[in-house]
Amino acid sequence: MYFAGQLVSQTGTWLQNAAQSWLVLDLTHSAAAVGVLGFCLYAPYAVLGLIGGALADRWNRQRVMIATQSALAVCAAALAVVAYLHVDRVWVIDGIAVVRGTIMAFNNPSRQALMVELVGRGELPNAIALNSSLNNATRVIGPAVAGVLIATVGVAACFALNALSFIAVIVALGAMRPSEFHRQPLRVHPSLVTAIGDGLAYARHTKSVAVVLTMLFVVSTVSINFNVVLPVLARYTLHGGPQTFGFLTAVFGLGAFAGAVVTASQRRASVALLLVALAGFGAAQLAVATQRTPAGVALALFATGVCYTMYTASSNAIVQLSTPGFLQGRVGGLYNYVFLATGPIGSLLAGWLSERGGAPWAFLAGGAAAVAMAFAGVLLRPWPMPTGTVGPRKRPARTAAPRRRPQGAMPP
Repeated sequence: MYFAGQLVSQTGTWLQNAAQSWLVLDLTHSAAAVGVLGFCLYAPYAVLGLIGGALADRWNRQRVMIATQSALAVCAAALAVVAYLHVDRVWVIDGIAVVRGTIMAFNNPSRQALMVELVGRGELPNAIALNSSLNNATRVIGPAVAGVLIATVGVAACFALNALSFIAVIVALGAMRPSEFHRQPLRVHPSLVTAIGDGLAYARHTKSVAVVLTMLFVVSTVSINFNVVLPVLARYTLHGGPQTFGFLTAVFGLGAFAGAVVTASQRRASVALLLVALAGFGAAQLAVATQRTPAGVALALFATGVCYTMYTASSNAIVQLSTPGFLQGRVGGLYNYVFLATGPIGSLLAGWLSERGGAPWAFLAGGAAAVAMAFAGVLLRPWPMPTGTVGPRKRPARTAAPRRRPQGAMPP
């Protein structure tokens, strides 16, 4: 049910993401304005993301998801009205992005923690990779359809279809039986500040989590700004229209889908896979910066997408498997916080670089940062690794050894 709902909803989300960036670029003819749009979308997460993670460990995640998905549907409907009425005030679009970003601050940590409840910890790495494959399969479909719709009937149709797509995921979430979830009792903390502090302290003192999140901070800030640079790449580097933009985004998504399939085939989370994927991600972006033809750019973007998903899925799995169940919402929310809260700075940086040197400058900076972080990760090894695996698990033999600490207990 989760996958069926997400298949429809994520397709609509990628429709909206592509249409929204193209609409702002079309209204302003400014790469910096697209960067400001990204700032407005991710700035609320920088303020509220940690609070959303703490609340994910207190509130029913299934109900939070239903409420936030409904609110996101309203945002999409509002964008459809704005586009249909030909409102040319960019601040209106930016304002809706701020509201959407605020909702995401509460939606994303609960969605991250819900994955553990759906499958349990033993199957978590595979579930994360399969979820990435779903997300990136829709990344192929959504932008490609958006390019056609923008060129034929306009951007309003993209926003309207996204609003309708949320019905599928809301119905799917409502139909799930809580009795089948892999839930652990939620611990009540005296205050949100204490709850947030516990999550931050655990992340700081657990080397695998601390290293992964530090690397992700740099990579997310400098290297993951495709919502800003791809429209500029399509319009000004390749001198194309919305169809070219849709094609490039779909090619990147196709590569990301392939990377998710590769990651899903791995039995356990792997530091080696993470570092190789990160180095490849940087090298592929450097290759994009050198291309000036659609074929060359598409090939390099496909490789970028493959390595992007392998890196992000591996990072996500290592963080979640290194975290006890009662901290899942907070530390998982911290992962999302690092991934998204860097968006305001990253979007402005990518917009500034693209404004002055075109999209190739942004790809050069992103590629160099990713390669540097891969090198730093090699120097910081070894990391203590979680033992979570995918696939069938044998029942341990009974022995007279002392009882192990219960799963989810806080380590000393």
